[in-house]
Amino acid sequence: MAEKSAIDTSQHLTFTLGKEVFALDITSVREVLELTAITKIPRTPEFMRGVINLRGHAVPVMDMRLKFGMPATPATVDTCIIIVEVDFEGESIVMGGLVDSVREVFELSGEHIEAAPRMGTSINTDYIKGIGKQDESFVIILDIAKVFSAAELALAKESQKEAA
Repeated sequence: MAEKSAIDTSQHLTFTLGKEVFALDITSVREVLELTAITKIPRTPEFMRGVINLRGHAVPVMDMRLKFGMPATPATVDTCIIIVEVDFEGESIVMGGLVDSVREVFELSGEHIEAAPRMGTSINTDYIKGIGKQDESFVIILDIAKVFSAAELALAKESQKEAA
């Protein structure tokens, strides 16, 4: 039995947006950066903040607060960019998610993750892998590949090419 639970255990990077705590599977996270200058690209959705220079490569940055319909807030010393890798049309897209703060990496076993709650037919929760429990609070575990639509990922891919 101990072997099975070790296999079902995965590591997650937790971050905050407002008072809410979210998590990403650590396998999709490449690195965490301090906030840096973001170059705006014209005629993109409001949540697409622009691109950053990451070791000579243009990387699109999405404001996760705006993507989730939360109000924009000024950056603080805790504001970070989480660099993730997302598979799209057989290619790997590297992109950044602007978050209020990064908390920690923690292990969570499958038995402590519940399925995403049903919110009715009008609310799409496909991007939520599940709800985990950390201490006494809930953590929303995101499926980063499903947070952005195919059109949004295509836009990120195109903005990367334009900036290069």
